[in-house]
Amino acid sequence: MRSVLIFCLALFFAPAAQAVSKVENVSDPASAAVNAIRARHGLPALRSEARLSNAAAAHAADMIRKRFFSHTGSDGSSIGERARGQDYRFCMISENIAKGHPRLEQVLAAWMRSPGHRRNILHADARDFALVRGSGNVWVMMLGGAGC
Repeated sequence: MRSVLIFCLALFFAPAAQAVSKVENVSDPASAAVNAIRARHGLPALRSEARLSNAAAAHAADMIRKRFFSHTGSDGSSIGERARGQDYRFCMISENIAKGHPRLEQVLAAWMRSPGHRRNILHADARDFALVRGSGNVWVMMLGGAGC
């Protein structure tokens, strides 16, 4: 009887746990807005990069599942380690994270008001980027320059 109850509880809570860490790659829809910002500052457009998307999505899912908010992963990983773990070889790498902004325009505006985040978006050596959005409006943007 006890094992049946545990099994039923596991079935009930498992879908909720999976839904909590849902992450969506929004790089393609965001590229026009990100590149418009860069163009206003005389910088080249960024390309959406699948390896950075994978690293950003994994970090967002980790933060959501483990309920923390940091540039350091729950395993102690840095942004560089996460990028290299996806075989992205870089000479420049940066990361913006945010939480709570319900729309793309809002998160980009918030980042542009923050000197450090703004510096990342406008980094002259950035050529690639990824932007993901997770449950609870957790956002992770990675920007990189491969083989500069």
